[in-house]
Amino acid sequence: MKWLYKLSAFAALILLLSSCTTQLKDYQASSPELDIQQYFSGNLIAWGMVQDYTDNVTRRFCVEIDGQWQGDNGLLKEVFYFADGEISYRNWQLKKLPQGKYQGSAEDVVGEAFGQQVGFAFQWQYDLLVPIDGDTIEFSLDDWMYQIDEYRVFNRTKMKKLGVTLAEVTLFFDKQTPGKTCR
Repeated sequence: MKWLYKLSAFAALILLLSSCTTQLKDYQASSPELDIQQYFSGNLIAWGMVQDYTDNVTRRFCVEIDGQWQGDNGLLKEVFYFADGEISYRNWQLKKLPQGKYQGSAEDVVGEAFGQQVGFAFQWQYDLLVPIDGDTIEFSLDDWMYQIDEYRVFNRTKMKKLGVTLAEVTLFFDKQTPGKTCR
């Protein structure tokens, strides 16, 4: 009978913790409203860092982004400049769908990425191939963007493997200084 009490307490704890999760709909009434097509159009720059599961900063980088849209189809050309001298590229092919939803693909993304914008927030989920020490690891990314004002967006991403968060990426996008470069 004692095991039944422990099992019931454990189930109640799991239910309580799962009900505390932030959901995109929580931002329905927030402003300013993030317009993905408008914000990621033209040139912008971002700075970021990667932290491992112990919160140790393992990488720092700068990204130059050039966004072009034709109707509901977009191309985001990203050039990443890492503090250790590595340079990498990603080209997002994006498609706006009804109700603030988006779908996308890129060279290092497995399958399709799916996201949705609500209020000042955008959640984007996809699987990414990441080269690490001569190997390539597939991570599941849960990417959240929050528009602060017309020029700035913050981005936090959890990188998971088998459901466990192994790293987090934090980015700060700035559209106010389009002439600035990472070099």
